[in-house]
Amino acid sequence: MKNFKTSFGIILWLILSLTSPLLAEAQQLPALTGDDRAAIIDQISNALLKTYVFPKDAEVMAQRLAEQLESGAYDDTTDVPVFCNLLNQDLHSVRSDLHLHVDFAPLPPSEPGTAPQAEEEKRMLEKLPRLNYGFRRLELLEGNIGYLRLDAFIDASLAGETAIAAMAFLANADAMIFDLRKNGGGSPSMIQLISSYLFEEPTHLNSFYIRRRDITKEFWTQADIQGKRRSEVPVIVLTSGLTFSAAEEFAYNLKHLRRATIVGEPTRGGAHPVERFRVEGYPMAVSLPFGRAINPITGTNWEGTGVEPDIEVAADRALDTAHLEALKMIAGMTEDAQRRQELELTRASVKSQVDPIRLDATEIQAYVGSYGPHRVIAKDENLVLLFGGNLEIPMIAIGDDRFVLDGMEGVLVTFERNERGDVVAAVSLHEGVEERHPYRQG
Repeated sequence: MKNFKTSFGIILWLILSLTSPLLAEAQQLPALTGDDRAAIIDQISNALLKTYVFPKDAEVMAQRLAEQLESGAYDDTTDVPVFCNLLNQDLHSVRSDLHLHVDFAPLPPSEPGTAPQAEEEKRMLEKLPRLNYGFRRLELLEGNIGYLRLDAFIDASLAGETAIAAMAFLANADAMIFDLRKNGGGSPSMIQLISSYLFEEPTHLNSFYIRRRDITKEFWTQADIQGKRRSEVPVIVLTSGLTFSAAEEFAYNLKHLRRATIVGEPTRGGAHPVERFRVEGYPMAVSLPFGRAINPITGTNWEGTGVEPDIEVAADRALDTAHLEALKMIAGMTEDAQRRQELELTRASVKSQVDPIRLDATEIQAYVGSYGPHRVIAKDENLVLLFGGNLEIPMIAIGDDRFVLDGMEGVLVTFERNERGDVVAAVSLHEGVEERHPYRQG
């Protein structure tokens, strides 16, 4: 274990697993014999006894596999993937550790003179740039809210430049949303790098106890980073039932440091760092937990329980909910009345897009007409502002005769009515400047 690259190796392994069916077709899979099954169990048991984070459980697991082998429970199993499934069932009957599993893992074809595992790692590494090292989406949402969708925490020695570029893009955001809803984990070094941008002072993030070496390794924020620290901005982390392992650590760390609000669903509940153990002579490998996380605040971790969100909503609603929450947070922090009004307006706009206000044909027609140099028309059952004669800008209703203009943040249009309820004028407000234009038909 060096710099926890074993955790990174599991991410690479997951990437390679996508090609396993193709590799299986290209290889002639062996039909397992009794001697094969015994040899496989012997290797897995020895690895468990030597490495698994809970030694007593490792002993029980090894005994369980030996008893099942002796009883004939595996006698009819000649198929490798089926045997993997049976082994997993028996291992998990002792401890339901989501990081511990035996997998069908055929080796890719290797070049002459190249060790098979070295060739395997080479092929996996070649995939990472095409996946942009897990950095899948980066943008500024309405209201200057930074958004980053991160699908894996790839080791910082490989993905560091990409992470630094992403944090530079977010450097002027007023709040940040980290989307981990599809993140299956990775390396603590990337957690350490990204978290370093979120704290001003050195901060203890997490520790890992390593059973084989009987040591505890601490992870702190980095003293030096490239770019600006943003310790003052609100942070929101999105989670789902798919969020796992290192992604859970990122959420758990920030939650208990009171540095982030967690929005979404409870996470899966896997807190053990792992290394990959390949069963020699067979297309099988073991994800083998060798340590456990120890949070400096709680003294425990999220193993088996997951990370509970502060705001629990379905995963597909988490981003909209977080966007609204972020706008509310920064509006409450600002002392600038005009900026606060803009944020409240943006929040109303975002809310209306999430839960649209529907106007019927009669309501729409009441607004149609000319207002000074501009016209409001009905198009596809919606209102559209004709700006400058030919530029069409959709109008989004936010209630009480008020509309915002799609794509023009901070502009509010309010229609005035007379005592009879007829529209008589349109008032626009932008950056504190108000303009009133009387209504005329046509």
